[in-house]
Amino acid sequence: MLADLAFFSFVELTDASSHEAYNRWHQLDHRPENLALPGVAWGDRWARVADPEAALSRGSAAGRTGSTTGANSPNGADALAGTDYVAMYWFRSPTEESVTAWNNLGDASFQWGRGPIIPGVRRPLLGFFRPVKGYAAHRVLVDPDVLPYRPNRGLHLTLTRYAEPHGLDTHSSFTWEDTRLIPELLNVDGVAGAWTFSFSHPQQHGTLPFTATFAEPPGGLRIRMLYLDEDPGTTAESVRKAERRLETAPDAPRDVGEVLFSSPLSTIIPWQDW
Repeated sequence: MLADLAFFSFVELTDASSHEAYNRWHQLDHRPENLALPGVAWGDRWARVADPEAALSRGSAAGRTGSTTGANSPNGADALAGTDYVAMYWFRSPTEESVTAWNNLGDASFQWGRGPIIPGVRRPLLGFFRPVKGYAAHRVLVDPDVLPYRPNRGLHLTLTRYAEPHGLDTHSSFTWEDTRLIPELLNVDGVAGAWTFSFSHPQQHGTLPFTATFAEPPGGLRIRMLYLDEDPGTTAESVRKAERRLETAPDAPRDVGEVLFSSPLSTIIPWQDW
């Protein structure tokens, strides 16, 4: 497996005029410093694509309409409604040492006066996830571990909350995702591959004031991430159609999860997209 631990950050800029400055900082300073750490296998960041129909699917289960419990809570779907960017990093073993070095860099960067505590930047979700399984579309030829290094045009990312992370219905949902949903999505034009992740724990930095908004148990959150090599907006439409087709099939599992975020994300091209 590429790495034993991954970190996800959902970012909202409260000042619309700050995008260029934030992108310059992240692309030219923050991300290069992190990628230079031996324990960081890879890291990237994507911009949310405007998608009025399905950027957020409040209170649904794996894309299906269901319970709205928690949708308006501080750590529900509304907490992520303003998401502008999603960043992630993959950590090599030994993960504890890798994360410690990464955290130390964060504190050092603050002492240098170079972030990551920046005015107008809100981070509603900062969490570590365990990689579950990777998948690669047959046409792309590469192994799933190679997907993060393969150029992409964006992602389609779905974040789902499970009230009973280790319940039997949740297990059935995961079986269906692995054997029915993801194989179908790999046949969608523009989908190069996929990875799934299970929530481990929120970020708890030793010195920087990062506050955990999502206090979930292990496994309480799950991310399905599709790597895209065609236009993210267009591919997202095809992904939704495939999801709907399977979700109405007789073997589709019952609703057990609450989708908190489901959206296409676009790869950021330095200077061009600022």
